[in-house]
Amino acid sequence: MGDTSRALLKPVNGAFTQAGNIVELFVDVVRQTFKRPFQFREFIEQAWFIASVTILPTAMVAIPFGAVVSLQTGSLIKQLGAESFTGAASVLAVIQQGSPLVTALLVAGAAGSAVTADLGSRTIREEIDAMEVLGINPIQRLVVPRVLAMVLVAILLNGLVSVVGIAGGYFFNVILQGGNPGAYLASFSAFAQLPDIWIGELKAAVFGLIAGVIASYQGLHPKGGPKGVGDAVNQSVVITFLLLFFANLILTMVYLQVVPAKGS
Repeated sequence: MGDTSRALLKPVNGAFTQAGNIVELFVDVVRQTFKRPFQFREFIEQAWFIASVTILPTAMVAIPFGAVVSLQTGSLIKQLGAESFTGAASVLAVIQQGSPLVTALLVAGAAGSAVTADLGSRTIREEIDAMEVLGINPIQRLVVPRVLAMVLVAILLNGLVSVVGIAGGYFFNVILQGGNPGAYLASFSAFAQLPDIWIGELKAAVFGLIAGVIASYQGLHPKGGPKGVGDAVNQSVVITFLLLFFANLILTMVYLQVVPAKGS
C-alpha cells in the first residue's frame, strides 16, 4: 500500500517541485534584473530575434482572428436586433481578450521554443557550467535579457494585433455584412474606455514574462542530451499555454471587479 501511494504521489510531488523551481527562477530573474552591468547588447539582439520570428505570423493570425470575432458577434447581435453595438462588442473582445492571447501564444510557441532550444543546447554542451566556474551568473547574463526581451516584444506585438484585428473586423463587418460604419465607430467610442487598452497591455506583459521564465527554466534543465532538449521545448510550450489561460482568467476577473464598465 505504501509503495502504491508513493507511486501515485510521485507525479504530484514532481509537479510541485517543478513549480517551486520555476518560482525560484522568477525571483532570481527579478533580483538579477537590477544588478549591474545590464546585458544591454544581449537584450537588443534577443528582442530583435524574437520580433523577427513572431511579427509576421502575429500579423497574419490577427487578420482572420479579427474577422472571425467580427463576423460571429455581428451575426449574433443582428439576431438580437442590436446592430448598433456590433463595433463595441467586437472591438472590446479583440482588445481585452483576443490580442493578448494571440500575442502570447505566438510568442510562447515561436520565441519561447527558440529560447528553450538555445539555452538547452548550451546546457548539454556544459557552457552554463563553464560560465558558473568562471564566476559569471548565467541568470544575469543569459536569462534576464531573454525574459525582458519577450516582455517588450509581447507588449509591442499586442498593439500590432489590436490594430490589425480591429481593422480586419471593421472591414469584414462593414463590407461583407453590410454594417453601418458610423454606428460601428460610435458604439466603440461609447462603450470603450482607456483602461481597456491598459489591461490588454498588462496581460501581454504578464504573458510575455510567464513565457520567458518557463522557456528559460526548461532550457536550463533538459534531461537526456539532445532528445531531452526536444522534450524540454515541447514541455515549455504546453506548460506556458496552460499557465497563460489561468493567468488570463485571473486578470480578467480582477479587472472586471476593479474597473467598472463605462456607463454603469
